[in-house]
Amino acid sequence: MEQIRQNFEQARQLLDRYLSDNENLERIAGAGSLMVSSLSAGGKIISCGNGGSMCDAMHFAEELTGRYRDDRPSIAAIAVSDPSYITCTANDYGFEHIFSRFVEGAGNKGDVLLAISTSGNSANILLAADAAQKKGMKVVALTGGEGGKLSALCDIELRVPHNGYSDRVQEIHIKIIHALILYIENNLVT
Repeated sequence: MEQIRQNFEQARQLLDRYLSDNENLERIAGAGSLMVSSLSAGGKIISCGNGGSMCDAMHFAEELTGRYRDDRPSIAAIAVSDPSYITCTANDYGFEHIFSRFVEGAGNKGDVLLAISTSGNSANILLAADAAQKKGMKVVALTGGEGGKLSALCDIELRVPHNGYSDRVQEIHIKIIHALILYIENNLVT
């Protein structure tokens, strides 16, 4: 029982720490505004991540294209998550190119890439951010710890200040994702 309680206490402490810095909330609003501007101009959001972060990228895209809280028109978002695409690209070009090749083919100037990496150092996420910049896209990064190399490749970084296990970072990432979805829904004129 104590181990279970400690798990929740650690999660609450990190959330409290994140909320205590008002700049974190301002960055979320800035990222949301960037996304709304892109969507309002006919753009889309492409999201990507590895492992649990891929699940978060998929969750983000499905809530926008499907429904989050209330009925509204579908919003243009796609997660790079198709297994046939990923295995094809990994086989032909290497795992580090699975996201960048997608961005090169489907990304357009004015779109937004939501790049998720708890370490900020995943090679395939770094290449995706670089490809997005070359296409004239904006990059919003969800990171943890010190932000890694991804912090230098994004327009807005939403960093969870935790250097321990990635599950703690991912717990805050999903809260940020939900805040972004709600921001988009409340500010996008459809």
